[in-house]
Amino acid sequence: MTSAAEKEAVEEERPAVAADGPVPHPSPPAVPVWPGAPTPLGARFRTGPDGVAGTNFALWAAGAEAVQLCLFDERGRETRVRLTELTHEIWHGFVPGVRPGQRYGYRVEGRWDPWIGARWNPAKLLLDPYARAVDGEFSLPPEVYGHVRDWPDQQVADTVRDDRDSAPFVPKGVVVDDDDDWEDDRRPKTPWADSVIYELHVRGFTKLHPGIPEELRGTYAGLAHPAAIEHLTRLGVTAVELLPVHQFAHEDHLLRRGLKNYWGYNSIGYFAPHAGYAASGTTGQQVGEFKRMVRALHAAGIEVILDVVYNHTAEAGELGPTLSLKGIDNRGYYRLQDDARRYADYTGCGNTLHVVQPQVLRLITDSLRYWVTEMGVDGFRFDLAAALARSMHDVDMLSPFLAVIAQDPVLRRVKLIAEPWDVGSGGYQVGAFPPLWTEWNDRYRGAVRDFWRGALPDVRDLGYRLSGSSDLYAWGGRRPYASVNFITAHDGFTLRDLVTYHGKHNEANGENNRDGSDDNRSWNCGAEGETDDEGVRALRRRQLRNLLTTLLLSTGVPMLVAGDELGRTQRGNNNAYCQDNEISWLDWELLDDPGCRALADLTARLIELRHRHPVLRRRAFFSGRAHSADGLRDLAWFTAHGVEMTEGDWYAPAATLGMYLSGRDIPGRDERGAAVLDDSFLAVLHAGAAPARFVLPGPPWAERYEVVVDTSREEQAAAPATVHTAGTEITVPGRSVLFLKAG
Repeated sequence: MTSAAEKEAVEEERPAVAADGPVPHPSPPAVPVWPGAPTPLGARFRTGPDGVAGTNFALWAAGAEAVQLCLFDERGRETRVRLTELTHEIWHGFVPGVRPGQRYGYRVEGRWDPWIGARWNPAKLLLDPYARAVDGEFSLPPEVYGHVRDWPDQQVADTVRDDRDSAPFVPKGVVVDDDDDWEDDRRPKTPWADSVIYELHVRGFTKLHPGIPEELRGTYAGLAHPAAIEHLTRLGVTAVELLPVHQFAHEDHLLRRGLKNYWGYNSIGYFAPHAGYAASGTTGQQVGEFKRMVRALHAAGIEVILDVVYNHTAEAGELGPTLSLKGIDNRGYYRLQDDARRYADYTGCGNTLHVVQPQVLRLITDSLRYWVTEMGVDGFRFDLAAALARSMHDVDMLSPFLAVIAQDPVLRRVKLIAEPWDVGSGGYQVGAFPPLWTEWNDRYRGAVRDFWRGALPDVRDLGYRLSGSSDLYAWGGRRPYASVNFITAHDGFTLRDLVTYHGKHNEANGENNRDGSDDNRSWNCGAEGETDDEGVRALRRRQLRNLLTTLLLSTGVPMLVAGDELGRTQRGNNNAYCQDNEISWLDWELLDDPGCRALADLTARLIELRHRHPVLRRRAFFSGRAHSADGLRDLAWFTAHGVEMTEGDWYAPAATLGMYLSGRDIPGRDERGAAVLDDSFLAVLHAGAAPARFVLPGPPWAERYEVVVDTSREEQAAAPATVHTAGTEITVPGRSVLFLKAG
């Protein structure tokens, strides 16, 4: 806590650094401003009194003393207009003649007293939190900081106000025409149990695609191109989960190293599609381009899920820039510590949005509804969702955020995915989110990785993960599809790197390989990095097949990462958030490699198998009990001896596990009310290096077994299916999966 004496000392020194002096009050406005309306928030083009076209501007700034609307012409010249109407803490006004394409921002006046969290500074041009398009790049020269960034004593630098104008160095909001009724759009509305999610980066997926015109690569239009959609439909995925597409900014420490934030987890505009991904223009055209992308994906039967970052913003902590919320009402938008100069940081990114505050909650829910109703998206994956579920300090599953989502008539009907943790105390909440929510299940990721690298002490945890994680989700009416199963994500190794590297290789990030997780649970198959040893290469290809087969045949919702089906590598970088280059971009030339092509074909075949068989897409948890007189269970587990596992078997070291899925005991009925019936299957997973003997269970389980998938084979369709008689002993190749249809 800064003492009163220290505060007075800083105040006495401050005038020496106000290089350009305080920003003078603007001259009388050159344009008329009518009272307008306090709702909706943001800039809305509409017809005003007497049929006059113009734009209504409304900004929530509770503690502000004055708000200036700043309009910019094509040459960057600024016209300032005072908003004098104040209704329920919202400053508003209608400006006749302002049309779509107009660039604008705000200057907000108020007290400068960082010791109590007050950081108003009218020298800083602020982005409208409700701006629907953003024009211009964020750079971070000293002028965009509300405090004197280079103040000699960094311990108190954030308390010294910088009075230089930031307008020349920051992007502007853009007025957008909202006239779009979506009548020609047909949402796929894929049920959760039938979903297969494909996580991709708009730029990285399209940047090197040879079938996409060069001028469209890296853009929304590129993802909408038939060449991009053809790959998605050939795989059979039902939804794309887009890494952040909200307008974001780059961090200062990256810009200083000549890097940029590639992933985009640094949002600054929750209503604006990131302008850097637009091929058509950035003065509003990006909005229409995004909508056309959504329509194209919907027409192909593919839903669009957005990865959203409402837990923090790009303004970082007390030493971060002043770009928007910090200068509008710092105390109203951010969680502050008892020492109000400091920010509560449950995100690891310097700040945390104060979701308990009604206006912050309104900002988030308004944004979510906008992307659903006006931009056409089908759901959201919430980054560090536990931070949103915190009440005053602790994670609370009855928090205002979760309560509002649960009752909202728009949001409760779309797909909601939680990343169920943050970096604060008590932030790990896997399995704790309420009904309506699904969760990234990192328990699944850990168990599957450990099994295939030979690090599981027994198979108990694997059994839970393969069958829908009932230990985590069988409560409160939740279903198996509450578990989003994944082995890799954008954060961490790619699937190929998981079997190629023992340790991370993040030197390109410029942090001496200190960044990124050290807990990779990877196995390099005997050589670190790429190798010419064909034995190692063949083993790695087999491990890729094992991992993909396990993922796509497990109960729950599978999530693939773009390029894993091709064997994409990031050269061992497990934290490529700042690599906007070939390290991160999808290499489409991999399709020319027979091994990579075979992997993509296997992936498509597994997804098609999943779509065809409801026993792999269960809507209710297994009971493990017999439902008929013959003793056949809906789920049964077998040892290599062909007998059902006992309690002791679950605790014994084992590298082989048999899982029987009954197709005649699927709960629920189809759309016409008929019973759901399917084939039955036996999956045999063997992680040992040497071949294993496995006895196929006899009646009542089956009379015969037909091999459907054998991951020991490079080409799955190379020979007719093998049929085995029940009760016989077969050889399971080392490190392989056999998936057999029971008959």
